[in-house]
Amino acid sequence: MNVIIFGPPGAGKGTQANNLVKKYNLYQISTGDLLRSEVSNKTDIGRNIENIISKGDFATDEIVNELIQNVVSNPQKKNKLIFDGYPRSLSQAKNLDILLNSSNQKIDFIFFLNVKKDTIIKRIEKRKILEKRADDNLQTILKRYDTYMETTKPVLDFYSKNPNFYEIDGSVKIDEISSKIEQILSV
Repeated sequence: MNVIIFGPPGAGKGTQANNLVKKYNLYQISTGDLLRSEVSNKTDIGRNIENIISKGDFATDEIVNELIQNVVSNPQKKNKLIFDGYPRSLSQAKNLDILLNSSNQKIDFIFFLNVKKDTIIKRIEKRKILEKRADDNLQTILKRYDTYMETTKPVLDFYSKNPNFYEIDGSVKIDEISSKIEQILSV
């Protein structure tokens, strides 16, 4: 099974993806983690990413698509993927379709964790203290939220026509969200 989890920064995509990884033996594909790994490994792509993210912007589609292609084409991960934070743009969504089709895969479930801005701010400020993430300052958070909502709306519109698209209230407790997702997956 291949799953996409959408939601603004701080919506809990990573937490929910991690729960599914453990329960269903899947591989979490977090663009944030892939990008942070490139930055921490000080690769050429990583230096470019660091410059982009420090301004509150998102990495370019070309950078992200290249990193995603490496994962999707891995035969050990075939039909065992959870996309956490990807695709973020319509071109990335179309690219993902092409990558999956070329390896005889598809998306089985699409979840959108819908969370309001004020809830996101509270969560990320808490995460900033607990995890000490450099990309979690208030101004960057607000810009990332607005950018996410603006750029992701066409992607959500693209996928929402799909019968396997589910919008979930992401402002409730973690275990309530997990329970809702697991109910959908077990049908």
